[in-house]
Amino acid sequence: MKQSEGLHTKITQKHNGASIIERPKERGTSNHLHQTPPPRRPPRSLLIPVAMAATATWQPQEQGFKEICGLLEQQISHSSSADKAQIWQHLQHYSQFPDFNNYLAFIFSRAEGTSVEVRQAAGLYLKNNLRSTYKSLLPAYQQYVKSELLPCLGAADRHIRSTAGTIISVVVQLGGVSGWPELLQALVTCLDSNDLSHMEGAMDALSKICEDIPQVLDAEVPGLAERPINIFLPRLFRFFQSPHASLRKLSLGSVNQYIMLMPTALYVSMDQYLQGLFILSNDPNSEVRKLVCAAFVQLIEVRPSFLEPHLRNVIEYMLQVNKDTDDEVALEACEFWSAYCDAQLPPENLREFLPRLIPILLSNMAYADDDESLVEAEEEGSQPDRDQDLKPRFHVSRFHGSDEIDDDDDDVVNTWNLRKCSAAALDILSNVFGDEILPTLMPIVQAKLSTGGDDAWKEREAAVLALGAIGEGCINGLYPHLAEIVAFLIPLLDDKFPLIRSISCWTLSRFSKFIVQGIGHPKGYDQFDSVLMGLLRRILDDNKRVQEAACSAFATLEEVLTTISVCFRLMNHIQLSNLLNFMYDPHLVYFKQEAAEELAPRLEIILKHLMLAFGKYQRRNLRIVYDAIGTLAEAVGGELNQPVYLDILMPPLIEKWQQLSNSDKDLFPLLECFTSIAHALGTGFSQFAEPVFKRCINIIQTQQFAKADPVAAGVQYDKEFIVCSLDLLSGLAEGLGSGIESLVSQCSLRDLLLHCCVDDAPDVRQSAFALLGDLARVCPIHLHPRLSEFLEAAAKQLEISKVKEAISVANNACWAIGELAVKVRQEVSPIVLTVISCLVPILQHAEGLNKSLIENSAITLGRLAWVCPELVSPHMEHFMQPWCTALSMIRDDVEKEDAFRGLCAMVKANPSGALSSLVNMCTAIASWHEIRSEDLHNEVCQVLHGYKQMLRNGAWDQCMSALEPPIKEKLSKYQV
Repeated sequence: MKQSEGLHTKITQKHNGASIIERPKERGTSNHLHQTPPPRRPPRSLLIPVAMAATATWQPQEQGFKEICGLLEQQISHSSSADKAQIWQHLQHYSQFPDFNNYLAFIFSRAEGTSVEVRQAAGLYLKNNLRSTYKSLLPAYQQYVKSELLPCLGAADRHIRSTAGTIISVVVQLGGVSGWPELLQALVTCLDSNDLSHMEGAMDALSKICEDIPQVLDAEVPGLAERPINIFLPRLFRFFQSPHASLRKLSLGSVNQYIMLMPTALYVSMDQYLQGLFILSNDPNSEVRKLVCAAFVQLIEVRPSFLEPHLRNVIEYMLQVNKDTDDEVALEACEFWSAYCDAQLPPENLREFLPRLIPILLSNMAYADDDESLVEAEEEGSQPDRDQDLKPRFHVSRFHGSDEIDDDDDDVVNTWNLRKCSAAALDILSNVFGDEILPTLMPIVQAKLSTGGDDAWKEREAAVLALGAIGEGCINGLYPHLAEIVAFLIPLLDDKFPLIRSISCWTLSRFSKFIVQGIGHPKGYDQFDSVLMGLLRRILDDNKRVQEAACSAFATLEEVLTTISVCFRLMNHIQLSNLLNFMYDPHLVYFKQEAAEELAPRLEIILKHLMLAFGKYQRRNLRIVYDAIGTLAEAVGGELNQPVYLDILMPPLIEKWQQLSNSDKDLFPLLECFTSIAHALGTGFSQFAEPVFKRCINIIQTQQFAKADPVAAGVQYDKEFIVCSLDLLSGLAEGLGSGIESLVSQCSLRDLLLHCCVDDAPDVRQSAFALLGDLARVCPIHLHPRLSEFLEAAAKQLEISKVKEAISVANNACWAIGELAVKVRQEVSPIVLTVISCLVPILQHAEGLNKSLIENSAITLGRLAWVCPELVSPHMEHFMQPWCTALSMIRDDVEKEDAFRGLCAMVKANPSGALSSLVNMCTAIASWHEIRSEDLHNEVCQVLHGYKQMLRNGAWDQCMSALEPPIKEKLSKYQV
């Protein structure tokens, strides 16, 4: 079943108002360049005879030592005029020699007369070099490096100790602890000493091992009576009570790394660990308090049973620390509420604390004075974006038949902070407790909204954010007041403060379903129009943040309108609870015409606003305009196909299309936009099709060449160009239909596509098989010369190992095989049994697999049975039950008709093969709301009547009695 993934990322938020991003590790790494050095013979002083190095204590040559030190000093110097790239090349060249790491280790550990900065640079260079060379080093050289590192654990300088810990962790990653028995003893000795430098150095190294490779300490080590974790854990607990904050922090951080793994040593010591957490909970050091909060959050996520006896105290503590003067501590504490709800723990344990928790969350949702968004909000829209302002974007490959796409919500700023975390917590609490939170929340929100004066704008903004945060979880309680709430928000779109304008756009988008459903009555129609025009005004705002929020909110409104349109007008008798469920039905595509009708009167002004924005926006926000244009095209479909609209829309897009080179990544969103437009315009896109088609072919050719030889191609390979181009070609095939045949016949698309179908990148294969299926529908003749290769490539994706690796690729390959089958008929016979042998296990083990893959597997199996019943029917008794179960779940459409034609063809060829699954087959037949094809309806009738005649002596009645009454009632239309 074919349905493309949406190309639009909404402004709504995962847990509301905040994009959830992965936190970077705090430990730094070296920031050297990586360039290939020119051929150059190293100084003779570096050439130590290998035999001597292996048998005697290694010693550096003075000249080599000085040269490397000099290069390192120039490399890190900010005042040096030397060419840093050339220096790096020299160092890289020296690294080819077997004792180079020894020099670095010597400089790092022993060069006392050298600056700490140079020694540290040598250590960081050593760390990076060991990653690629350690396993190929002579054992004697490995041993030398390790022996030089251990004394550095107690170095007087903190930077040297820290760098030593980083290198030691890398060595353990590469060689394990069993290959370095001296390390464990050295760590224990240092930890047990009373010397702060030694304790800190050992603790620093141990903490990095625990962070990077915690599992190595919870494993058997030859020569040790117990696992290393059993040796270290008591010492870590002891450091919880150290007078030195650094040791408390490092030890607690190390133990926290094992919460997810939960080794036996920690499990049996959990009481001691918890007591340690309670002792540290009010630690004067904020970093320690932050780690205490992190521990409680992880425990509630993975081992909540440990906290249950202490839950009230933990919640009380988290409430207290959620107001910590250190925002980082408060942020970590705030994570607890979402973690608690995500763990699906009993809500009643948290219920009594809501009147205290909600005000704290609201208080923390106001912008902090140092929030970077406050600075960004001052940027004018005319100021060009810097490269660092452009967030990475990822194209979503086409996924045929998916209605399970999880559109992660994405706010206009992607920095995770206390404000966003608090909003996320309020969002999830509203989903757990629903309207229960409103009596506590709404008076605070109303008070904040009513505050006047410029000084209180942050409070007003936080209140608007709160309304958006509860927009889904508290919808029933808010529903009677939504018209009033929306009416209050509309003027805020013109507020003097840009961040209030921005958040008002977002919050209105959270109520899009209500706004759209109101179109059915005059007041609601006027309110929809006011929201639409207000968002269009803000799309042309001079502030970048507002532009982005307005564009995204407008796109969300378009999507909702496309999905539900005038459902309330058509179903105004439905109860609210049913209506809200109805709105979320992903199959409401039959309202698309109504969506077009609602937007059509405003289409010209919408397009003019979007194209004005197109000429006004900088690079980052241009991506969102493309998205809004694409979503609009999907919403109005063929309504867009009028000269007055195309004259507004296409010239600026074509101009931009011509400006961008084939290697410019700004081409990605434009390709996606054209995909939606081509699909919407259908044959109306013909006038633009040829140059677009040819450019896609050219991009794919260039990228495939670049993959093999980037130097000769003149560009760096980037698979995203191939994926976007394949998807645009799919859009052209869908839109133009058979009209694309002349374009396909004149180029090498077939061979390029086959190459993409066997590409090593899953997302390339995913889009390739999507295009294969689209071409099979509209011009299968051009696939014939390499048909067997296409079928074999697609069949391979259905092997169980491939399915597990990339389920979306398997889904599209499965769909493409079915599309080919109904076009080329008997020509698929060589691969039929191979495909069936793959599809049957998928259907038999449907639980846990993607719904779309199950549906496509059932349809493709039916299509193969339809075109080759003589091959499939002998095996039908092995798959009839799970197959019929899957067919029962598919909605009425042409593809389901094909599958049932296969069912009928198999039954005719092998009637006895379905006898043991007759109840399942009847259930599948009863799943039809209406079989619109008269000939298929007659075939199904013949099948049922055939079995009724075959099963005598009460056997048919016995079969009917096994069916549920609603199913028997549906079968009555077939007069059985």
